[in-house]
Amino acid sequence: MASKPPKRRKSRKSSPRSRKQTPSPPSPRRFRLPALAVVAGGVLLLAGWLLFRKGPLNDAVPDSHRLQTQSIATTSPNRGLSIERPFDGSLFPPEIASPSFKWSDATPKVDCWTIAIEFAGGAPAMQFESTTREWTPAAEAWEEIKRSSSGTEATVTICGIDRRQEETLSSDAIKISTSGDEVGAPIFYREVNLPFREAVRNPAAYIRWRLGSISTEEQPPIVMEKMPMCGNCHSFSQDGSLIGMDVDYGNDKGSYVLCPVSEEMVYDNAKIITWNDYAKEDQRETLGFLSRVSPDGRYVLSTVKDRSVFAAVDNLAFSQLFFPIQGILAYYDRQEKTFHALPGADDKRFVQTNGVWSPDGKYIVFARSEGYHSEALDHQREGLSRAEDVAEFLIDRKTFKYDLWRIPFNEGKGGTPERLAGASANGMSNYFPKYSPDGKWIVFCQAKSYMLLQADSELHIIPAEGGKARRLECNTKRMNSWHSWSPNSKWLVFSSKIYSPYTQLFLTHVDEQGHTSPPVLLSRFTSNTMAANIPEFVSIPPNGIRSIRPEFLDDEAFFTVGKRNIRDNDHDLAIRNFEKALEINPDNTEVRLALGAEYLNHGRLDEAQSQFEKVLSRSPTNKDALWFRAALLEQQGHVPEAIEAYQQILQIDPEYAAACQALGRLALKTGNRDAGRKHLLDAAKLDPENASPYIDLANTYLQEGDMTQAVGMYRLALERAPDSDKALIGLAAALLQLRRPEDIEEAVRLATRACTVTGNQSVSASMVLAEAYSAAGRPEDAVAVARRLVQQAEKSGNTKLLAAVLPLLKRYEQQAGLAAPF
Repeated sequence: MASKPPKRRKSRKSSPRSRKQTPSPPSPRRFRLPALAVVAGGVLLLAGWLLFRKGPLNDAVPDSHRLQTQSIATTSPNRGLSIERPFDGSLFPPEIASPSFKWSDATPKVDCWTIAIEFAGGAPAMQFESTTREWTPAAEAWEEIKRSSSGTEATVTICGIDRRQEETLSSDAIKISTSGDEVGAPIFYREVNLPFREAVRNPAAYIRWRLGSISTEEQPPIVMEKMPMCGNCHSFSQDGSLIGMDVDYGNDKGSYVLCPVSEEMVYDNAKIITWNDYAKEDQRETLGFLSRVSPDGRYVLSTVKDRSVFAAVDNLAFSQLFFPIQGILAYYDRQEKTFHALPGADDKRFVQTNGVWSPDGKYIVFARSEGYHSEALDHQREGLSRAEDVAEFLIDRKTFKYDLWRIPFNEGKGGTPERLAGASANGMSNYFPKYSPDGKWIVFCQAKSYMLLQADSELHIIPAEGGKARRLECNTKRMNSWHSWSPNSKWLVFSSKIYSPYTQLFLTHVDEQGHTSPPVLLSRFTSNTMAANIPEFVSIPPNGIRSIRPEFLDDEAFFTVGKRNIRDNDHDLAIRNFEKALEINPDNTEVRLALGAEYLNHGRLDEAQSQFEKVLSRSPTNKDALWFRAALLEQQGHVPEAIEAYQQILQIDPEYAAACQALGRLALKTGNRDAGRKHLLDAAKLDPENASPYIDLANTYLQEGDMTQAVGMYRLALERAPDSDKALIGLAAALLQLRRPEDIEEAVRLATRACTVTGNQSVSASMVLAEAYSAAGRPEDAVAVARRLVQQAEKSGNTKLLAAVLPLLKRYEQQAGLAAPF
């Protein structure tokens, strides 16, 4: 069955029950008082108010908060009002700041609401008024509400009022109470922008960390921000003295920072380790995933040699599909400064991930599933992210499920893994286990499939040694995960999207039997346009961390991020990061050349030339700078000077492949075809991984009409770069010229592949695909592609494209019998 939110109490049809110190409200019928009666009523109300002021109530709370004589007539209220939060039955920690009460009310004529609070323990009732559908008690009033509801129930009744007619038209009521159990620790958490790919694109602008107590009246302060690389999962030692955090430092996405906790913290190079130091000899890179510091702070556990599915999804709330499909567990010994696989969780047939420590450090519970293998993984450094590689998960919804297993840590010797009863072999995906600090319980997430950020994720609880699982009562309708126990094992913080696509944090109380109270929104912990995730209770004072300064942010860090921006086709951001790198270190030649190249590609020729000349002023024979200067001359149209500049490079280094290729290209441009082809062949030999010399050669044969040579060269290019859209399009076009049936079918496949790798954004790929469909006797498919191009041209105002495609569309429609001959 689908999960349900905590139940609400039914709307009450009368005004709140009065107490002895307050007169009964008028009968529930509409009436109007004569003027004299109004005056008399006012005198009585004033007298009642004076008597009320002499009562035993705390004068610190304004008298307007006390429940006074009901002076507004009531009819039987309808059920148009519904209290949305807090949930009925909510239990609040004694130190929590005042929550926000929010309700909906579609009742006509209602223009004001009263909030009446009555206490089962006998404390004086209170009343408030609001002109909006949301109300937050003032701090003094909330403190008295908590005192009066400590260990007992308070009934909160909200009534919708028509002030002009003096009628109560709607109402709803819930019960709340205050626990005697404090939370006792602040929460450290991360905020990110959505969709998540935007945060990854520019982490310095969109990712930040906060630390705060639930007692704060303001949003918890930011303790770290503007780090240009991604920082991900973090964890603390049990006493809060050490933090570990995944960081993408330099060229190493397996980097991990370990830092003692203090009010003023510094992340620097001395505190960096890398999971890539584990088994470096196998030359398989590691990202490091869901790492956890041991309770005593000596060890760190992580998934290594990992591969994951991480694909962007066009959904603001759930903007990525991310789960590990390969990996083993390994640990780092901080005392010995060594890396080791964990026996029992290092079987390469499986993916073993998400390991957590028991509070005494004796056991590890982790998620395990059959490993996933595909041909695409053999060509990917980090995992599967291209749409075509993850189609079976994104489109076909192939499931991938995890079970929870347990092994002894045994001082790093590991042991035989055992399924954790209640969290395995149940037809669901089980992940994110967390031990309660007292060692009594394990709370974990369960969903139909996958791991992170699943809409149907629900929290379940089992005894720490395993047993019958039970769904926690605090679950909301959408996405319950990223949970953490308070140090006293009385409270859980977790994340949910029940109210917003931007993830919010919620708090729930856990009793001795493992039952939870309805969730309480930590409204001050979340922003309207930022998702809050990875919350963790930390055993430190609320101001135990005031700032974390990432001082390993050297020029290389910005350079690495800039290169990643180029890979993601975000060249404007790459330029900004290269410029920041040069601000830190103006002598970084590699960065200066990269910046000059970006300027050159953007047509910012003067700025590009300035960068190249600065390099050459220090190093006159720098081949890369000379090559860029030659490329600049070529772009400016100074062909003879460019040829001379490329030849100068080859005099310094005859094996400089890029100069060979450039000379070949310019020789072809000036009509010297034989010399041009020779240079291109030399370039291909000098740079065995570069496909572009073969593409340039193939293009010359295609222009000459020598399809056999063109096909051969394009095939050589594809051997080096299987996803080169230029080679795919060129080979498809050449095969279409041969007109053999087998060539036409291959052309369809190649053009389809070109459209896929370009995200259907390449006009050339689409036009060749349409021609291939037409040649293959599939005119309806050709029409569909051509119509898409027409729509694209009309939308962008590209008149040239429109003029080129319309005649083709007419021809395809005629071939398909959809149009008259023209």
